[in-house]
Amino acid sequence: MARDSNEPEEALLANATLVNNAINSIRTLSMDMVQKANSGHPGLPLGAAPMAYALWQNSLVHNPKNPHWFNRDRFVLSAGHGSALLYSLLHLTGYDLSIEDLKNFRQMHSRTPGHPERLDTPGVEVTTGPLGQGLANGVGMAIAEAFLAATFNTDAHTVIDHHTYGIVSDGDVVEGVAMEAAAIAGNLKLGKLIYLYDQNHITLAASANVSMSEDVAKRFEALNWHVQTINGMDIDEVNAALEAARAETGKPSIICAQTTIGFGSPKKAGTFGAHGSPLGPDEVKATKENLGIPTEPDFYVPEDASEHFLEAVAKGAAAEAAWNETFAAYQQANPELAAKLELAIAGEVAAGWDADIPAWNAGDKPVSTRKASGDVIGGFWKHVPTFIGGSADLNSSTLTAMKGGGDFGDPSFNDFESQGAVGDTWSYAGRNIHYGIREHGMGAIVNGMAAHGGVIPFGSTFHVFTDYLRPSIRLAALSHLKSIFVMTHDSIAVGEDGPTHEPIEQTMSLRLIPGLTVIRPADANETAAAWRHAIESDTATLLVLSRQDLAVLDTSAAKGNLENGAYILSDAEGTSDVVLLATGSEVELAVAAQGELAGKGVQARVVSMPSWELFRQQSKEYQQSVLGPAGTARVSIEAGITTGWAEWTGDNSAHVGMTTFGLSAPGKEVLKHFGFTSENVTAVAMELLGRG
Repeated sequence: MARDSNEPEEALLANATLVNNAINSIRTLSMDMVQKANSGHPGLPLGAAPMAYALWQNSLVHNPKNPHWFNRDRFVLSAGHGSALLYSLLHLTGYDLSIEDLKNFRQMHSRTPGHPERLDTPGVEVTTGPLGQGLANGVGMAIAEAFLAATFNTDAHTVIDHHTYGIVSDGDVVEGVAMEAAAIAGNLKLGKLIYLYDQNHITLAASANVSMSEDVAKRFEALNWHVQTINGMDIDEVNAALEAARAETGKPSIICAQTTIGFGSPKKAGTFGAHGSPLGPDEVKATKENLGIPTEPDFYVPEDASEHFLEAVAKGAAAEAAWNETFAAYQQANPELAAKLELAIAGEVAAGWDADIPAWNAGDKPVSTRKASGDVIGGFWKHVPTFIGGSADLNSSTLTAMKGGGDFGDPSFNDFESQGAVGDTWSYAGRNIHYGIREHGMGAIVNGMAAHGGVIPFGSTFHVFTDYLRPSIRLAALSHLKSIFVMTHDSIAVGEDGPTHEPIEQTMSLRLIPGLTVIRPADANETAAAWRHAIESDTATLLVLSRQDLAVLDTSAAKGNLENGAYILSDAEGTSDVVLLATGSEVELAVAAQGELAGKGVQARVVSMPSWELFRQQSKEYQQSVLGPAGTARVSIEAGITTGWAEWTGDNSAHVGMTTFGLSAPGKEVLKHFGFTSENVTAVAMELLGRG
């Protein structure tokens, strides 16, 4: 703590002892957690304890008794392997995390899993562990805060005003996802984003200089970040750096804090041996002795340190109470605006939000589902004031831009010409985010916005590039985040751009991710229904949309709809000889084949199956009513890999799909070459029935 020359020496010494006990309590709990589990990462907590203490005790605004208080500061432990540090802080500051929870670290069904998981532990904002993701999530949180502040604050009342803090590691700052997101943050001038960089120069397998020799501080300066370099073991320097970072409102901040991994360990401090393995009973004891910590009992916290940390409870309650008063005054002065904000915080949308979504009639001019999606967005975005997102530099292709919604960014951007900007003004209330050609960073930022709450975020790109953001999509599903991913150019019909841009295995591989709802709509109306699901769902949704125009299907006789995942679009006149199962652009192909089969005396049922995940949620009775009895002949039709279709087609089946990469040629020619014609579907069905 900074020395006050007027403070008695005795008081200064007592205060220094208290602070030392507090910091060592973080170390003790972290060491003992890892050792009891015989698994984990003790090095980061030992070295980062002083700066974590300074941040949580002197800067972080939070309420341990209400972890969901909306105007709290957000804290992200991007270096999620150091989870013991975060769990120690949460327990010590009064969150609903007991000492027994700490003792159950890394055990089955515990509230203290190996890496922090959102929803498992009170106070954990995002699921981290895959390095770089947390850093990028924090950028999304800062975007959400800036957007909500610009949208809902008034000159008289500031109801959204908080910071996003984090601890990042050497491993984080070398990951590509982190650098993509850092570039976006610097460009957007997100001044309320502050990271402590635990620069201990050690990674899991070696010292950091084995694989990274760049000057990280200069790299972040080049990305338009406010950069400071300090001694991270000195809390006075940490406090001063945090204060300076908050004062720099025009740039995100990174504080390069020089620390010693495994601090206090006689044999392992400063070595990569402290990174990812327990210290061992003897070294834990030696470390405690070296730091002046009682060696018994385990999980020991001095009473003075415990009381000191628990000051956070009263401070947090007071901060929330003051905010509640501010919000009450805001609500009285701005009832309509306050009602919209309350709805957004609750994660809900206003009744009638979809009233202006267009509808199409069978026989209307064919339209691609990406174009229909753009029309649907145009019909609802004004009624969902916290719907925000953009594309990875593909507005003219994914058609997700909200025309008239303005561009998200610093108002100073208005001082220069911005070709391709969606609106005529830049502001932090802008609805369109320009992620740039950064798919992975975009995905992680979308997740950060969703985790922050109060917004409905999306990101879009070509379907084939889901491979670039797949880790973020997986984490969205794992974390139960309301993230929306819009993927266009969904098949070999992309055509001339060739196999590099033609997704083959992507749709099927995404269906393997638990908790992700993948929807591949067959026409414009299914696309509208897909968007209704995405907006009203509380889980991650991925839309797969076509580049080529598709017929508007006749659903007048349909039995079911998109929310069922699969439904009978067009039934046979009598008993079905064969069921044609299709998704997306291939559904109209199935309808055409149904007619051709009828001319050959074969009765076919056409099933549109836009979402396997939604279909799995239906009863077995409903599923059988759609697929027909066991043993029914079934043909799957999808312009992608056929692996997985057997779940729905059974043994008596055939598949029209892809087994190779695509080709570069006009889309219609490519489709014909690979057998996506009604004639081929008819022939496959006839052969399956033994009538070929």
